[in-house]
Amino acid sequence: MTPGSSAPPDPAEPAQAAREALRLLIGRAETLAVAESLTGGLVAAELVAVPGASVAFRGSVTAYATELKHEILGVDSALLAERGAVDAEVARAMAEGVRDRLGADWGVSTTGVAGPDPQDGQPAGTVFVAVAGPRDTTVSPLRLPGDRGAVRRASVAAVLELLTSELRRSTVAGPESAAAPVAGRQKDKGPTAAHNGPGTSAGGQG
Repeated sequence: MTPGSSAPPDPAEPAQAAREALRLLIGRAETLAVAESLTGGLVAAELVAVPGASVAFRGSVTAYATELKHEILGVDSALLAERGAVDAEVARAMAEGVRDRLGADWGVSTTGVAGPDPQDGQPAGTVFVAVAGPRDTTVSPLRLPGDRGAVRRASVAAVLELLTSELRRSTVAGPESAAAPVAGRQKDKGPTAAHNGPGTSAGGQG
């Protein structure tokens, strides 16, 4: 499933994307860390299901409660108070925070509203996924159909496919470009879907 798609994902897609992402990471001698909210560990599970994942996978944080996004991942508390957990900038900060705290080259994150109820003013199926690399950060907003399980599975596929896309893009750009410091370290993809994650209360929808 590509970012912006509203079609239910093929169950094989997350596994294929996980294998490809790890192949690229291992080939570059780079590492990955994962921060999850609405997916509750499903992204990490897809990665560790791949034989040899330990070569590149540093670990994961499931920051389901909103305050843990600040306490563990370093997401700004004022940002969370103002926008809630379902927000593009929160997804960005989660990916960058887990990358830095777990000492990885790359960080990915998921946050959104799995449903069935809306959260933080966002309808069910609104999800944000982010990939923070050595040079910049990309956030993809999604609007996903289906029930709670379908939204969570589609979010896993989306973030792993975004990671694979960003790894390939940085390979084309060249290692010297990927390693160069860039002010701001951020890049947004246009709105393509919604994000889900815990709301401002400790036990959010995500």
